[in-house]
Amino acid sequence: MIISAIAAVAENGVIGDKGDLPWRLPDDMKFFQRTTVNHHVITGRKNYESIPEKYRPLRDRVNIVVTRSPDYQAPGARVCSSLEAAIDVARLAEQKEVFIIGGGELYKEAFEKNLVQRLYLTTVHGKPKGDVKFPDIGQGWKEVWTERHEKDDRHAFAFTFKVLQR
Repeated sequence: MIISAIAAVAENGVIGDKGDLPWRLPDDMKFFQRTTVNHHVITGRKNYESIPEKYRPLRDRVNIVVTRSPDYQAPGARVCSSLEAAIDVARLAEQKEVFIIGGGELYKEAFEKNLVQRLYLTTVHGKPKGDVKFPDIGQGWKEVWTERHEKDDRHAFAFTFKVLQR
């Protein structure tokens, strides 16, 4: 099974601000949906709670929430006490690919433990303010696909989709 991460990251490393995205990029949201649909997605509790309630759990995906809180409830989603346990849920379901979708703490743990083999990265060409940053991903990545999108009336920033693999 391939363990992937998917993230939109500004040029200054910002991925979030006060529990929300610091930008509105509809085509990036479509890319996220298209890439993760029909897969297991793993999210930290704070990131899960930042998703508007009407969209939780994310439709057409098995949502797995990682939290240290033993009594946490996430109706319609699985709850696991560790990232490894969440990955095991996907592995036992014989998934070909599982997606770590955030937030900052879960990304940091996944990259520090060298669990991620593929990264779907949207580079947001701007430097918005924010209180959550994406971690260092380390060395040994190869870019296997890229696609640039310019700023337009629907997108306040230009952005580039990339797929990186170890």
